[in-house]
Amino acid sequence: MRKLFIKIAAGTLASILLIAFAGWIAFVPSAQEPPYAFVAAWGSKGVGEGQFDDPTGIAIAGTQVFVSDARNGRIQVFDLKGRFLRSFGKPGDGPGELSRPMNLTVRGGALYVAEYFNDRIQVFSLDGTPLRIIGRAGSGPGEFNAPGGAGVDGAGAVYVADFYNHRIQKLTGEGTFIRQWGAGAQRTPPPGSSGVSFSYPTDVALAADGRLYVADGYNDRVQVFNSDGTFSHKWGGPFAANISGPFNGWFATVTGIAIGPKGNIFVADFYN
Repeated sequence: MRKLFIKIAAGTLASILLIAFAGWIAFVPSAQEPPYAFVAAWGSKGVGEGQFDDPTGIAIAGTQVFVSDARNGRIQVFDLKGRFLRSFGKPGDGPGELSRPMNLTVRGGALYVAEYFNDRIQVFSLDGTPLRIIGRAGSGPGEFNAPGGAGVDGAGAVYVADFYNHRIQKLTGEGTFIRQWGAGAQRTPPPGSSGVSFSYPTDVALAADGRLYVADGYNDRVQVFNSDGTFSHKWGGPFAANISGPFNGWFATVTGIAIGPKGNIFVADFYN
């Protein structure tokens, strides 16, 4: 009788949980469009001026809009109304050349381009002049494996989302390694990794107060670190059993992150 009671109790509990979960889902509000007004759109598929093949990153400096035209291996520049101004870069791995440029960051009059296939961060002046290259292929300190995005703090330090190495690296503006967050390619936290973990991080953003926001790609979440590098908090992620959905605060692969002038956090929620 005791075994029978356990079986009934377990079955009843499972039914209760299933009903409760179904009821909870029924009352979860669907994600709503924010109260923003559509302004403009531009571009079409192609290789000409103002055309794109997989536009991946965007950054604004004053009245100029920089777009990473990933498969065309170039950066295109527009005014705020979408009128083409110029482009720079071409496919390749030399200085000034680009191979799958990803997320972009503008800081201190320079454009930082994460190059997915060249395993580096390339820095340009805003007129397109190549200035320097940070990093190289690998899994060691200061090396990258398909970086997805970079951020720059007030002191000029560069933070890089090191995609296949499952970590965030902090380097000087010239590329000297300072520290890292995340276990790295071995998935075993090394000294100085802060004990946190990422799954294919795609992008980073720096807030005015020095906090670091990380788009933790395949973990479907955003992680936040204080200016001293300590973990602050996180949000997002699937509910359970890798269940994702178009619900407020849930993500299904985070591919980009940005911080607005009022401190609002904008997250690219890829599969939603």
